[in-house]
Amino acid sequence: MFEYPQTYQIIVIGAGHAGCEAALAASRLGFKTLVLTIDLDHIAFMPCNPSVGGPAKGHIVREIDALGGEMGRNIDSTMIQVRMLNTRKGPAVQALRAQADKKKYHLRMKEVLEKQKNLDLKQGLVTRILAEEGRVKGVETATGIRYRGEKVILTTGTFLRGRIIIGEATFDAGPNQQLPAKELSRSLQELGFSLKRFKTGTPPRVLGRTIDYDKTEPQPGHAGSLFFSFLHEGREGISGQLSCHLTHTNPRTHSIINENIERAPLFSGVIEGTGPRYCPSIEDKVVSFPRKKSHQVFIEPEGLTTDEMYLSGLPTSLPEDVQFSFLRTIKGMERVDMVRPGYAIEYDVIDTRQLNLDLETRLIQGLYTAGQVNGTSGYEEAGGQGLIAGINAALTLQGRKPLILDRAQAYIGVLIDDLVTKGTEEPYRMLTSRAEYRLLLRQDNADQRLSHIGREIGLLGDYQWELFRQKQEEIEKILEILGKTKIRPTPEVNEILQEKTSGGLNKPVSLKEIFRRPEITWSDLVDLEPGLPSCTQGIQTQVETMVKYEGYIERQQREIEHFKKLEKKMLPEKIDYDRVPNLRTEAREKLKDIRPISVGQAGRINGVSPADITSLLIYLERKKKNG
Repeated sequence: MFEYPQTYQIIVIGAGHAGCEAALAASRLGFKTLVLTIDLDHIAFMPCNPSVGGPAKGHIVREIDALGGEMGRNIDSTMIQVRMLNTRKGPAVQALRAQADKKKYHLRMKEVLEKQKNLDLKQGLVTRILAEEGRVKGVETATGIRYRGEKVILTTGTFLRGRIIIGEATFDAGPNQQLPAKELSRSLQELGFSLKRFKTGTPPRVLGRTIDYDKTEPQPGHAGSLFFSFLHEGREGISGQLSCHLTHTNPRTHSIINENIERAPLFSGVIEGTGPRYCPSIEDKVVSFPRKKSHQVFIEPEGLTTDEMYLSGLPTSLPEDVQFSFLRTIKGMERVDMVRPGYAIEYDVIDTRQLNLDLETRLIQGLYTAGQVNGTSGYEEAGGQGLIAGINAALTLQGRKPLILDRAQAYIGVLIDDLVTKGTEEPYRMLTSRAEYRLLLRQDNADQRLSHIGREIGLLGDYQWELFRQKQEEIEKILEILGKTKIRPTPEVNEILQEKTSGGLNKPVSLKEIFRRPEITWSDLVDLEPGLPSCTQGIQTQVETMVKYEGYIERQQREIEHFKKLEKKMLPEKIDYDRVPNLRTEAREKLKDIRPISVGQAGRINGVSPADITSLLIYLERKKKNG
């Protein structure tokens, strides 16, 4: 056994999307950080869809950026297509989604890590977490090297006892047939952690030149200035975007799948892990929805320098020959050449009810976990957790309180609260419906919600902070102008309004009042008042939302005030729930197991009823009176 001479303050296991954010946060806050990864050629690798964003996920990317993380900047620099989704719906669910150049995304992030001060990047397979008397001390690798560190952040993704399944063929491997982390699962169990077995999957990849795109529907990107990072707002949009394409499965496709369903690992019993409900395999969809005649298949490019195409909507673990057969029944793919088969992958995950809200484990002090090892799915969810874990490992070394975002502050807060308070029995995917206050947690205002936190922590640099301040001043200035500028009912004004709305004006009103009308856009305001100051699309969007949804926003803010009252009612760290009268047995056991930090968190635990919370509040009040 060789003891590495350099002692690190923070060690990150894994360099996926969670590991990259954790390592960058920790090192940027001034701590000597080590990243250990199985393969340096797979840093920030995208084993599934080469894209970033979408509803709720895009919100998380913008929150990462507002706090000073890297994911938004990385996708902005490497995207080959970008779209704004749900434009016909309300602002709460509108979200950016970008197709990445898979190789460039990895290479740029690797370069960022390599150039980062205080950060060492090494290739190594971690087999053991070192701990003494309930405190982490470092890690040990397969080659017998021991690295000492004060904090360890576990971000192993789907590598823990990873097993790939393609039909009857199974073999131990991580994503894309990399080495699995088998011994590390045993180390975690020896430390007392409870593990679960999850499963996810990917679709086949095909050669683009063997597709007849004339038989598919083009899905082009959106023009304009669309970026994830607030650093890039107002810049010229990307040019030369690649198009995705849409096609569909059909009854013949489904027939081939049904004829071979006994060979499907999902139904034959080969797959033991629990799969993602929101991203089922094509065989699962065919069996679960027998009356549905077709399912969407999005053909998505993997990069500018490759002809490989990702078939979104077709994850499968069927045998390779069956995959080849059903692919050639799909319109436009009658002569397609499959270059990589789809596969399922099973892996171990931590039971997240063993974590605190700062993502530190309760069993081992100084050990944090983040990403898919926590049972989540998606690059964005992983990046958000990694950032928080890296921040909190650093803050504790500084002697500061950890950063815990609540459900009213960020989707990242919703995500972590769900994992820790409720746990997850399937790969967790963030959805806008999971956020109670989603009208206030929009993607366009993530900087307003979180930039001051990023600045206070020390991750948001002077340049980005100054951009944010200027933007805030501009928004306030425009809102003031809209409220003070009166428009009189002239024939010209009424002609403009009657073209867009049901009526003109019969008395002077403010531009703000006019802007409240659903049909009125920013360009209409400029027609009414040409002297309005010019501003970026991002500012226009925020101002429009603040004006049109003012009443709804105020109501949600009142709801948040009530929510925060319960969040501020902190529970004693060593509260004895066996002494709380009238608690139901299930509630008592759940409270003892999860150890919530507040009455609000206690109320969100599955199995804890409003009556149990009332009993808890009465107990706390009596204890307070009795001293």
